[in-house]
Amino acid sequence: MNDGDVARTAQERRFGPLGTALVIIPTYNEAENVKSIVRRVRAAVPDAHVLVADDNSPDGTGKLADELAVEDAQVHVLHRKGKEGLGAAYLAGFRWGLEHDYGVLVEMDADGSHQPEELPRLLTALKSADLVLGSRWVPGGRVVNWPKSREVISRGGSFYSRVALDLPLRDITGGYRAFRRETLEGLGLENVASQGYCFQVDLARRAVKAGFQVVEVPITFVERELGDSKMSRDILVEALWRVTTWGVGERIGRITARGKRPQA
Repeated sequence: MNDGDVARTAQERRFGPLGTALVIIPTYNEAENVKSIVRRVRAAVPDAHVLVADDNSPDGTGKLADELAVEDAQVHVLHRKGKEGLGAAYLAGFRWGLEHDYGVLVEMDADGSHQPEELPRLLTALKSADLVLGSRWVPGGRVVNWPKSREVISRGGSFYSRVALDLPLRDITGGYRAFRRETLEGLGLENVASQGYCFQVDLARRAVKAGFQVVEVPITFVERELGDSKMSRDILVEALWRVTTWGVGERIGRITARGKRPQA
């Protein structure tokens, strides 16, 4: 979707007020990063609330998050039983946020790769959209301190997903996103089982197919300086398998639908 299409669609629709934003930050062994990222979010968007969704981190991340919550009434902590993956953590955070009547729900990594200082740009774009993606691969977007191999994997994953699923998006695997609550309520989250990169592809796919207005804004993605990346071979394999399955299924569905149309 180009800028002209976005502008025309925004003019045709009327978007309601955003309401209070909840920034969901999943954590697992992020003791070195959690206090810094929460404080940066609170400084960047003082009206926003933060939910740290901790998967029972053995390094004490959850305890540090509890300390932040004691200091600041706009910081909340969701303690989960164990490590179940990024998708499960976000889904739990979404449910918590919807139950507590937040108008905007934001996905953000704990390691500082998603810069909180860029969050106002996403929220501004959301005033005339249903879902805003922070994009590394649109003009103005970039990555910092990434090895070339990591960039090739990320660009390749987005390109493959875009072609396989016929989606008009440049950065489908990115995890810096802002949703209106109505968007999440319309995505059928109860049927989402994907994780990692694939979780992000799945939500973007659902949003586009449901007819929601999805906009990308450029961000600068900075490789983490502290702690260990959660990326793994299993996550990449799951993403490839699920995207291929979805793409094949959609194409078969279109062919079947054409075959059932009455002949003139």
